[in-house]
Amino acid sequence: MTERPFHHGNLRAVLLDEAVAVLRDSGVEGLSLRDLARRAGVSHGAPRSHFVDRQALLDALAVVGFERLRTAVERAMTASTDLPDRFRRVAHAYVDFAIADAALMDLMFQAKSSTRTGAVGEAAGALFGLLDQAAGPRDADTDEAARESFKMLFAATMQGLAALVVSGRIPRAQGERLVDDAADMMLASDLARRSVTDR
Repeated sequence: MTERPFHHGNLRAVLLDEAVAVLRDSGVEGLSLRDLARRAGVSHGAPRSHFVDRQALLDALAVVGFERLRTAVERAMTASTDLPDRFRRVAHAYVDFAIADAALMDLMFQAKSSTRTGAVGEAAGALFGLLDQAAGPRDADTDEAARESFKMLFAATMQGLAALVVSGRIPRAQGERLVDDAADMMLASDLARRSVTDR
């Protein structure tokens, strides 16, 4: 096979885009550096100039996922200045991403990885920092432990709802309604009273 140019010098981005496509079609089990090289039209050794092994590829994919989800959440946050409306928009953006890229979402939050430092940790931290902003500003009465619990429960609830839709347990329309209901319940909770100041 004749090798194609490295896509204007951006082979790494091309490989990651191909990897996201493979994740959508085949899950993480379908990922291999050799297959990505074939899909990108380069030699089988070319990807190793960017990813030393498969784990490096998985970590890079996790970073891509966190960055894309952060962008979606950021876009949702700028669409409204009203906290309840903004919070619901953020919730929908989170769930929409988790449904559209379920395998990537699983990869981002896989518990078995021991490499959640460096770029992956920074990307995850940036996402949760933005989710913290979505909960409104702090004041002197903000309970930091409650604030952290609020963010974690938000992520767990929205990922759970997305999983129900992805698995076919509930239809998408019902999932959309449940996202609104969950967001409203969270903002009305005692946890929100202690951690969300602008309600």
